Amino acid sequence: MTANNSKNNNQNNEDLIETARRVLTIEAQSIETLKERIDENFLKAVEIISKSKGRVVVTGMGKSGLIGRKIAATLASTGTPSFFMHPAEASHGDLGMVTEEDVVIAISNSGETDEVLRLIPFLKYFNLKLIAITGNPQSTLARQADAILDVSVKEEACPFGFIPTASTTATLAMGDALAVALIMKNGFKKEDFAFFHPGGSLGRRMLTKVKDLMHREEELPVVYPHNLMLDVVLEISSKRLGVAVVVDEREKILGIITDGDVRRGVQKWGKQFFEMKASDIMTVAPKSIDEDELAAVALSIMQKYSITSLVVPSKEGVLRGIIHIHDILKKGIF
Repeated sequence: MTANNSKNNNQNNEDLIETARRVLTIEAQSIETLKERIDENFLKAVEIISKSKGRVVVTGMGKSGLIGRKIAATLASTGTPSFFMHPAEASHGDLGMVTEEDVVIAISNSGETDEVLRLIPFLKYFNLKLIAITGNPQSTLARQADAILDVSVKEEACPFGFIPTASTTATLAMGDALAVALIMKNGFKKEDFAFFHPGGSLGRRMLTKVKDLMHREEELPVVYPHNLMLDVVLEISSKRLGVAVVVDEREKILGIITDGDVRRGVQKWGKQFFEMKASDIMTVAPKSIDEDELAAVALSIMQKYSITSLVVPSKEGVLRGIIHIHDILKKGIF
């Protein structure tokens, strides 16, 4: 590579970096200007949706449609029943999905998209509320809407000035603002979000309970106060939970012996350790948790006390299970 080629490549790279920074600056500014437009129209849109007994139907063509799909998904996952309807398909039968109780959010930067405008007579016939997200507040779509969310931008971020970039970013941000406002309006909680996301990490944290993961019955390493430590070690080894729970004849929890207790005991007493009784070694009142508590809480307790398992007693103190940190981590609860 010649010196001139190297110089040209460096210049090209600098130009690309500068272009990318310019794009981000323009798009950031497009969002910043939206703050001035959070007004009575925005509040009206929130009120329309929150009072609706139906769903939010989001529609839009092209890039607006792609943004609309994301807005519909965000609304649905935050407690506002929503779905996306392609405006072209709507005219060929998909309007049958719309009910008289629904609200429609129509997205069109120009406000003059033919496929979207063709839906207006149907919406008016059934007296459906229409929220317009548009970059043209004087457009046909805006004039027909019950609430207008103005997402107009000073310029697009592309070098040609017309490829949807800043405008789609502004639309997406406005959709997020609407969804979050509805979260506040409807009293939606993170527990509700987890309910709609059972497969996600938050869902696992918020929905998985101790009883869903704990070891039970034959899996439990159980010993009695009179058992020799040799038998306790065999029980710990066979059940592979790193502990043995000491119980009385009614299965009430008396204490716990961990593999750490075994190692320390051997170091201290040598062979004599194996002739000692469980009651001599056990730790009384072991850390415990209710079976209806969240597994995430169990993990927090384990981390706080640097332990790897918790006993799960009944209200009467009878051993019902053991939950181990490995079971929680395998579930993906972090």
